[in-house]
Amino acid sequence: MISRENRFHGHGSLKYTYRRGETIRGPLCSTKYVFNPRRDKYRLAVVVNKKVNKSAVVRNKIRRQIYEVVRLISEQINSPCDLVITVFSDQILEISHDELVVMIKAQFSQAKII
Repeated sequence: MISRENRFHGHGSLKYTYRRGETIRGPLCSTKYVFNPRRDKYRLAVVVNKKVNKSAVVRNKIRRQIYEVVRLISEQINSPCDLVITVFSDQILEISHDELVVMIKAQFSQAKII
């Protein structure tokens, strides 16, 4: 899990990212990002809709996996930005950890975050 200072607090703080952010779409998830010079570090939220899976246990497992991947590559994030990763499919549970790391790194490098 990422530290508290790297997480969003409240729904209102996501509005700016949704309004002003740019989107990188992948096959299983998308990353919406906006650079935030008022911060020292990045902030991250992972959104998993009920359409992905009805079970909260499964949605939380997906969320925890993505938080762990971002925590492992967090030292490579070179600029303060706000990130929202939105998951579209529960097939993300079926891919390996290494494939998930490659997928998220590819989206971050395309956004010039890494």
